[in-house]
Amino acid sequence: MFETKHVLKILKNVRRAIEKNNTFELKNLSDQTIHSASINQDARNISLAVTIYSLGKIFERTDYKKLKGWDNFYELITKSLTNSIKALKRDDLSNFDIHFLFIGKAINKISGKLKDYMRDVFEKAKITKASRIHEHGISLEKTAKLLGTNLYDLAAYTGRTGINDIPQNRTINVKERIKLVEDFFE
Repeated sequence: MFETKHVLKILKNVRRAIEKNNTFELKNLSDQTIHSASINQDARNISLAVTIYSLGKIFERTDYKKLKGWDNFYELITKSLTNSIKALKRDDLSNFDIHFLFIGKAINKISGKLKDYMRDVFEKAKITKASRIHEHGISLEKTAKLLGTNLYDLAAYTGRTGINDIPQNRTINVKERIKLVEDFFE
């Protein structure tokens, strides 16, 4: 379920954070969308979380701003955000999808090193956000499918971060499950 009012508020804050170059706020806004993405498991919320997180990572790299194509990228991003916000205000999800997805496609409009760097950021962001969705209890396989990531890369990343060591993410064996069910129905 896509919560238009919540996403509208998030996007307005994203635009403000970009204008103020507040990368911490961008990452925080991305984290706010992960809960919805985990519960609803819909493409829009997932795309929102990954894109906002990626923007946070991109904007924190001040050296990117010196590379050829940065000004064009910045203009495309801000224009796409503005158009996405306008579409949500009209409750026009079709146009929202077009404008918001253009943020990811804006990378193709630039060239050189900046393009390669940004593609890498977006790919790593998918893995990072996928691990956070998995942290909410969604299986690695399902999470990898939702984000279009490689299961092996996701498993390797979650193994390094210790996400699988969180008690809520550990599975229990069949005997323990049967015991839980028996105790529940006593």
